[in-house]
Amino acid sequence: MNYYDLDNRAVNLAYYILDNQTTIRATAKAFSLPKSTVHHDLSYKLKYIDYALYLKVKKLLEENFKIKHIHGGESTKHKYELLKMENKSNENIEYLIN
Repeated sequence: MNYYDLDNRAVNLAYYILDNQTTIRATAKAFSLPKSTVHHDLSYKLKYIDYALYLKVKKLLEENFKIKHIHGGESTKHKYELLKMENKSNENIEYLIN
């Protein structure tokens, strides 16, 4: 792999993340790359390849970072709601058995 391929990968990742409004994790999965590689390409290499594109990606990544805690809270809330429903189902089954 030569430098051109690495540059091309960074630009492809940037266009993908902007076109699909995805996260680094989703982009890494789509390209079968580690998250750290995607992050490094978008946060460091892209700056020297296409600065205007880098600024657009940086803005999207900052937005994703700002709402990350909200998604985490929603996931945790959903998890405990499912556990609560599961426990109610188990209580009903135990009541019927006894």
